[in-house]
Amino acid sequence: MLSALAFFFVLTSYYIIRPVRDQLSGAVGAVELPLFYTGTLVAMVVLTPVFGAMVARFPRRSLLGWSYSFFIACLIAFVPAFMAQARIGARELGLVFFIWVSVFNLFVVSLFWSFMADIFDSAQARRTFPMIALGGMAGAVCGPGVTSLLVGVLGVAPLLLVSALMLGVALLLLLRLSVRDVQMHEGGAGEAIGGSLWAGVRELWTRPFLRYMAILMLLGDGIGTLAYAFVANYAKVHLATSMQRTELYAHIDGVTNTIGIVLQLTLTRWLLVRRGAIWGLVLPALVNLALMVVVMVYGSGTFMLWGMTIPMLAMTMAVTRGFAYGMTKPASDALYTRVPRETRYKGKNVVETLIWRLGDVVVTSGVNVFAAVGIGIGGMAAVGAGVSGLAAWVARRAGRSPDLLPDDAGRSATAASGT
Repeated sequence: MLSALAFFFVLTSYYIIRPVRDQLSGAVGAVELPLFYTGTLVAMVVLTPVFGAMVARFPRRSLLGWSYSFFIACLIAFVPAFMAQARIGARELGLVFFIWVSVFNLFVVSLFWSFMADIFDSAQARRTFPMIALGGMAGAVCGPGVTSLLVGVLGVAPLLLVSALMLGVALLLLLRLSVRDVQMHEGGAGEAIGGSLWAGVRELWTRPFLRYMAILMLLGDGIGTLAYAFVANYAKVHLATSMQRTELYAHIDGVTNTIGIVLQLTLTRWLLVRRGAIWGLVLPALVNLALMVVVMVYGSGTFMLWGMTIPMLAMTMAVTRGFAYGMTKPASDALYTRVPRETRYKGKNVVETLIWRLGDVVVTSGVNVFAAVGIGIGGMAAVGAGVSGLAAWVARRAGRSPDLLPDDAGRSATAASGT
């Protein structure tokens, strides 16, 4: 319950500021997304060794405290920048803010799940991670609601302070969890991990499981980013104002979160407990395959649902994200309980930050290249279908990687390995 509550506040903090970021991409269209994602990738390259050094040097409690406090301080620092937006320029501030929000999302959320993989064993993770993720989905619903409620009263800049407050509450809960875990396990889990600051990058080449997860991240994120680019182009062509674009992205987030909540309350937990984490990775890839086939047939068309006209591309983006948050994420994080602590923090962080944003740059650049040579949405969706099929195969390989600890191994097995 404490973990779910902490994740609620983490995602509430993020989703308070996310609509501002997303409407910027809708304003410029997919043609500018490679620039945005390249800036984010550069930030990841700079920050990844810094994070590795922190993991090697600081105990877990200090790592949580310093990392989350840094992002809280950044949120506060952005307040005067947004108040001076007219002097700074909307494009310049928008680019910086897009990059920073993306870094915030990746590092804060990735560190949270690394911590969860550290305090739960494999069997516990398959039972509890869907419910912890459900707490996050509640925050994903609450955040946009807070933004809609307060933005007209406070304006944009003060919302950053509200986001900082939510992240501060999450930090206090995580620190409490860390203390309890150390007390329960006689202190060993709270010690600094040590090792090289580049260990996470090195493990991509030496640990088969991490290679599979990196490939799966590229393939799975490729579909998500492709859908994001489709919607960005749709918003640029069909929606003239920032209010219309923000409303579209808010509706997409609402459908995404609804799908995620339904999955976490029903199918995901049953699937992870009864069938194992492998199927929690394979099934979303198969769903993505079906979605890409639908896009091949319908393209940028619309359909009616409960009296509303829904763009097919927007629904594709919502379903893809819903399965990613509601099933893929709990399943992949459950697998990380079966690797050494250094891999949970350093290797996992590299996959979920550096590799993720590398995939964003490749996919968005590829969309622009395809468009330049005359390949339309149907052709891109055909490529996406092939990628989704390959992702399902890689997911099965990842769940059966030979370097994973036995599925019934708990924290004692990890401790016995000396890591």
